[in-house]
Amino acid sequence: MSPTPADQPLTPRNGVPLDGFDWATRPPSLGTAPDAAPPDRAASSGPRGGDGVPDPDEQGADQGAFYDRESVPENRRTIGPPVDPPGNEVPPDRSESGRRRAPVIPPWMRTRAGRRAMLAWWARDAAYVLGYHTVRLPKYAAKTLLYAPVGVISGIAGVLRWATAEEHNREMRQDAANRNDAATWLKLDKQRERQARWRWSVLLLLSLLTGATVASLLLLDVNVPTWAPWAVLAALTPILARAGRPEDKPITDRVSHSPRYRKLTAELVRRALLSIGIAAINQAVAKDQHAISFPSEIHRDGPGHLAIVDLPFGVEASDVVARRGRLASAMRLPLDQVWPEPAPGHPGRLALWVGYQPASKTQTPAWPLLKGGSVDVFTSFPIFVTPRMEIVNAMMIFRNWLVGGQPGSGKTFLLRLLVLAASLDPRAELRGYSFKGVGDFAVVEPVCAEYGDGQDDDTIGRAAALIKWLYHTECQQRAARIAHYHALGMAPENKVTPELASRKGSGLHPLVVFLSEVQELFQHPVYGAEAGELCEKVIKLGRALGVILLLDTQIPDKDSLPTGITRNVNTRVCMSVRDQVANDMILGTGMYKAGYRATVFEPGDDTGPGDAGWGIVVGVGKPAALRSFEVNADQAKQVITRAIAMRVAAGTMPAPDTQTRPDPPAYDLLSDLARIWPAEEEAAWNMLLCERLTELRPPIYGGWRSEQLTSALKPLGVKVGPIGRRIDGKKHTRRGIYRAELARAIAERNQNQPTD
Repeated sequence: MSPTPADQPLTPRNGVPLDGFDWATRPPSLGTAPDAAPPDRAASSGPRGGDGVPDPDEQGADQGAFYDRESVPENRRTIGPPVDPPGNEVPPDRSESGRRRAPVIPPWMRTRAGRRAMLAWWARDAAYVLGYHTVRLPKYAAKTLLYAPVGVISGIAGVLRWATAEEHNREMRQDAANRNDAATWLKLDKQRERQARWRWSVLLLLSLLTGATVASLLLLDVNVPTWAPWAVLAALTPILARAGRPEDKPITDRVSHSPRYRKLTAELVRRALLSIGIAAINQAVAKDQHAISFPSEIHRDGPGHLAIVDLPFGVEASDVVARRGRLASAMRLPLDQVWPEPAPGHPGRLALWVGYQPASKTQTPAWPLLKGGSVDVFTSFPIFVTPRMEIVNAMMIFRNWLVGGQPGSGKTFLLRLLVLAASLDPRAELRGYSFKGVGDFAVVEPVCAEYGDGQDDDTIGRAAALIKWLYHTECQQRAARIAHYHALGMAPENKVTPELASRKGSGLHPLVVFLSEVQELFQHPVYGAEAGELCEKVIKLGRALGVILLLDTQIPDKDSLPTGITRNVNTRVCMSVRDQVANDMILGTGMYKAGYRATVFEPGDDTGPGDAGWGIVVGVGKPAALRSFEVNADQAKQVITRAIAMRVAAGTMPAPDTQTRPDPPAYDLLSDLARIWPAEEEAAWNMLLCERLTELRPPIYGGWRSEQLTSALKPLGVKVGPIGRRIDGKKHTRRGIYRAELARAIAERNQNQPTD
């Protein structure tokens, strides 16, 4: 019976099967053609090679399988057609962009911080070594004088041994003697004698030249400086002492019994990765020792070394980051000296940075704005440092900040640092509350237009009123002003600009509101629910209006921190937390799995500072572990003193004891509509009324549109509906109100007003 279409190969006009392989010319190892008899099933279960690939030399191998040629050792034959035929190979990239070259300038020399850190490390190390050995100079001198005579004797003995050539072919002569091969031994001994004759000749010649030189100096009475013999003796003495000392007794002491810094090497990294308990790494390296590779050389990077590591297939960098403690243990280094993080490229690429010393012993540089300088909230300013001690700048305008962490993690210091930075911009208005009640933010109170501290209901109530005022009054007014200035071409992106913020009377100056331990507000049984809802709305709306919220909390869960807030805050800092849930509540879902884990940081306590100030920062460049500058209370007072002087000069210093919110400007919408109503018109479109209202009171109605007017008239009982008119013979319909409807609402309001 002829083969079915499914059993025979598809053959085009040229007779070659469409699968691209000519079965007629197949080699024996490629199995049978598709229309041949199937192989014996019993034989197909034959033995396999040790690497899991069927052995082609065994009868009954699985001849119908296809294998990737790259997965088979070079000395083994592949079974089945190659997956990557030679004709499809991509030639190597010979262009300039395809070549990987070593950098002309080392990475640590490219930045000022890197150069400064490297030079400082060299200077500290050299100063320490110099001081260590200087103190021990008397001891070294005594050892030198003791071993120098021994060195003279051992030197003479060594020269004599060299001249006799006893060490020349000694092993070969001994081997001949052991084999009782007299002829070979005599030949080797004659060779030794020839070596000895020319060596004795050289030694005799040098001795004669030395003696002749000394005799000439004595006979000719050459004026040799008295210090010259002593200089020669001083130069020879250390050399003779080195030759005369025992091998296990060096003249100088070791600076330390363990390396001051363990240089990062590929072998050290591989051994550490194999010791952290990831089975996929161990299994991959057991099969291929090159499963862990390094796409670039290990190099200096700031005060440490950086290794970029490509992990084995299927292993993510986040898996290694999660075992930071084991990694540090495997490298025999303190935890805060080892900083692994995911590297750009692919999920399996790891950036491992190891410092010269632990971060807890590394002195964080002083805040650059501590002694002088000002801040423009529309530009970035220094706020963090990397483990390499490089300064990281951050933005404040158009951003809201959320800082979370357990007690002792340093979140209060970071939030206060942000407030101090905002105080150095005299345009910025500061309002805030601290619900801890210990006065952490008391130092900034003089520059605050509103401030409160405590956990009592009155303080929490005033903070809730601040959030309510922000949304219902301040944001609405700012939105109207933005729309007004946008119409004038001064706010092209419908956002606050530096020019508008500096414009007096614009009402669009930066407004910075800070809430420390905000969970106390959101968990309050009376004010919490509304405050959380309004705070989320302010975060969404106020970002473009110059309203900046700075929040910190130590209880990042859905009850104390509404999820809508964490989703919409665009700058987040997660300091030390206990678990994955808290980590992702602050940084966002999936950040823990991606390898950004603040659980590796230890909070400070009575025993030490721990990792206080360190955190995972999202929203300032790529997510990374950064440390905030530390400014204590005394230093904060210095900053506030400068901020007060700047605000007094700019006329923006809030008056003492008047920390209140400005009342919204009073206006009567119904009376204003009656005042600007078009004469002899029974109905008017909203768009026309908004234009006239803006001309009447720009600060209030500036930027109003038809929707805003409709929303404002609804609680006043004025019905808004479609009104049609003919313009140039065409009928147009717009939303508007009738004069009779406006008159009715005014009459009802006047009738309901109480009389004196």
